[in-house]
Amino acid sequence: MSDRTLVICKPDAVERGLSGEIIRRIEAKGLKLVAAELRTIDAETAGRHYAEHEGKPFFADLVAFITRSPALFMVVEGPEDTWKVVRTLMGVTNPREAAPGTIRGDLAVELTENLVHGSDGPESATREIGIFFPNL
Repeated sequence: MSDRTLVICKPDAVERGLSGEIIRRIEAKGLKLVAAELRTIDAETAGRHYAEHEGKPFFADLVAFITRSPALFMVVEGPEDTWKVVRTLMGVTNPREAAPGTIRGDLAVELTENLVHGSDGPESATREIGIFFPNL
């Protein structure tokens, strides 16, 4: 049985030319890209994506960041709990605390520019894939 999750190479990853490295790590782990698109999203779509953070002090900054320039949106497929595999590859949210060998641990420094997003569970994966790849 296969499982899918959403991964985003955020604008900082695209700007720094790190999308290929992030994809390389995902594929080296044995996961498969089933959809990918480089695009700049609008504030409404960003708001839907970050809906669980609406009303929090950092919500506007999240929306401004993800909409500032193109990001690479991907659907990744693998065995059961693919989202967990991706989250482990990414490392913890704060790159200064992320373990060496993880994407954030090796390539990021700032909490606000942490390169990559991965769905945090199967329900989030389904919701997020529906936002960015509604025909998949």
